[in-house]
Formats: sequence, structure tokens, C-alpha cells
Amino acid sequence: MFSNKILIIDDSKINHEILKDIINSNYEILEAYNGQEGLSVIKRNKDEITLILLDLMMPVMGGLDVLANLQQTATTDEIPVMIISSETDTDQMSRAYDLGAIDFIHRPFNPEIVMRRIQNTIALYSKKRNLEEFVVKQFFEKERNNQTMIEVLANIVEFRNGESGTHVVHIHALTNVILHTLKNFVPQYNLSSEMITDISNASALHDIGKISIPSEILNKPGRLTDEEFDIIKSHAAKGSTILENTEAYEKSSFLKTARDICRWHHERWDGKGYPDGLKGNEIPLSAQVVALADVYDALISKRCYKDAIPHEKAIQMILNGECGNFNPDLLECLKILSPELKNGLDEEYLSKIELEEISATAMNLMSNLDSITSVLF
Repeated sequence: MFSNKILIIDDSKINHEILKDIINSNYEILEAYNGQEGLSVIKRNKDEITLILLDLMMPVMGGLDVLANLQQTATTDEIPVMIISSETDTDQMSRAYDLGAIDFIHRPFNPEIVMRRIQNTIALYSKKRNLEEFVVKQFFEKERNNQTMIEVLANIVEFRNGESGTHVVHIHALTNVILHTLKNFVPQYNLSSEMITDISNASALHDIGKISIPSEILNKPGRLTDEEFDIIKSHAAKGSTILENTEAYEKSSFLKTARDICRWHHERWDGKGYPDGLKGNEIPLSAQVVALADVYDALISKRCYKDAIPHEKAIQMILNGECGNFNPDLLECLKILSPELKNGLDEEYLSKIELEEISATAMNLMSNLDSITSVLF
């Protein structure tokens, strides 16, 4: 929570006294006499400082170095910095703006103008913070509502399929941790937090096409005939059609991700999957990851037609290519995750990952708020 504290960083005691006389009746004043001392004060009081008044020319550490440090730690996104200086060097002024300074106050000080600029800057940042809080709140509410809708819809499919409904939760969790591992160990995939969130959430709809499959075939305990297996296989194309026919499809990246997963999560790295026989990275990464998660969960879970397989055997079957053919990078991720999967996915850990991903997405959205506030205010 920000309070009405203003930090003055200036090596001139006279400037301190003048500025304190101008603003002291309205705000609590913190003081520092060089850049290094100023950074220490900021570190101790970051959540309470509402504005920084910063001189450029100081001993030990100058104002531009202070700004560079504040920009690196994203402090200038939270606390406005106004430069107090008699300098008229346009290069220095330009550099200060590039490093995140919001305004200049030139000496000698005009008390009325100084006070107006301070009040306007603090008001602007206060409105920006309120807007950011509103956006985050709305984003979390939208995500929560969307996820509830997705899980309800996906669980309808699972219940028709004679399963407990936990398959959807497992696929979401497995997809999330596989993508997280891929992001950390194979950075060339350039996975963003938004992509991980979208793919993980969309994974819940991977079998939505099974809505159109007769339940007597879905729940048949014995071996399927070739004709019945062909009907089962049709759920991939039918699922993609269901999503493509939704009104919001063309404008929704989430629905397009879900469609890719629906249609291609039974494709295989060697081109021997269905429905389109895609090979290698012709298969969208989202579908590749969900395919691996789907196979692993199917192996370790009890079904109407099979008993559960122990973790170690399931991992070995996948690595041996007994359950299809997968991207080697994903198989490496599976090896890395194997000890954690053996112990079961910790729900608190998974909740933390999901919260971090949603937060990162919200923060990315808020990175565009500067242009919004400039229009509104």
C-alpha cells in the first residue's frame, strides 16, 4: 500500500530545505544525499514511497545511474521519478526519460508549479494503479469463469465415457508441468506464460468430440471392432469441427489452440497417427504435449477395458515407443518429471504454477496500460 511519502535524493542541503518548505505540509519527506544512499532508502521503503525527486549530478552515484538501477528492477513502473536539476543538456534529459523519468523540475524552483506537477504526477500514478488492480481482478474473474465452464463441459464427456472425471484434471496438470519443464530445459521453443496458460486450459477440451460418439462404443468393455475403432477415432475431427463452428472461433486464440489440440492430439511424431497423418513439428506443439499427457494418464489409470499400469512400466512403455511415437524433447521432459510423477503431482505445487502463469499473463496485459492511462487521464 502506497502512502504519502516523497523521497528527495539530492546532494544539496539547500535544495532539500526549499523542497521541504514547498511540499512538507502535504507529504511526509524522506531524504538522501547521494544516489547510493537513495537506493538504500528506496529498498527499505519501496511500498510506502509515492514519488521520488532525483538530482542528476551527485557524488558517489549520479541520478542517471540511480534511474538505470530503478529501471532494471522495474521500480519506475511503480514509483514515478521526477528529475530536479538546473541542467539544460538535452542529451542528459533524453537519457533520463529513456530510463523512466516522468518529468523534469528545473531550478530555480517555482513553488506553485512544483506543487502542481507533484500532485498531478501522484494522481496519475494512483489512477494507473487503480486501473491495474481493476484489470487484474477482471482477468482473474474471467479466467476462473472460463476454467469452470471448460471443466464442466469436459467432465460431461468424461462421465459419458464411464470415467471419474479426474482425467480432465490430470491432463491439465500434466500438460502444465510438461510445458513448464520444456520452457526451462529447451528454451528454443520460446514458450511464454500466456502460451502455457492457454494450452493447459485448452487441454481440458481435447476429447470434446466424444460427445458425438455413441456411449455403447465409448464404454464397451471388450475389444473394439475395426468399424467401432474408426468411429472412436472420428472424435478428433468432430471435436475440431465443434470448436470451428462456434461464433467466437475466428477471434479467439484460445479456441484455435483448443481446436488444434482436439484435431491433432492423436497424431504421432513418425506420421503414423490420425486423422491427418501429420509428422514431426507439422503437429502443433500444443497437440504434441497433450498427446503425451493423454497417453501417460491413460496408462496409469483404470479404465473399463483395462487395469491401471504402474508408473515405472508406463514410463518405460512410452520411452520404448510402445504407445506411439513422440517428440524426443518431450520424452526428455518426461524423464526429468518421472520422479515427481511417481510421487503424484502435488496439488499445492500445481496451484502455485497456475497462479504464477495467470499472474504473468495479467502483468503482460498491464504492460500496455501506459498508453491506456495517457488517453484516459
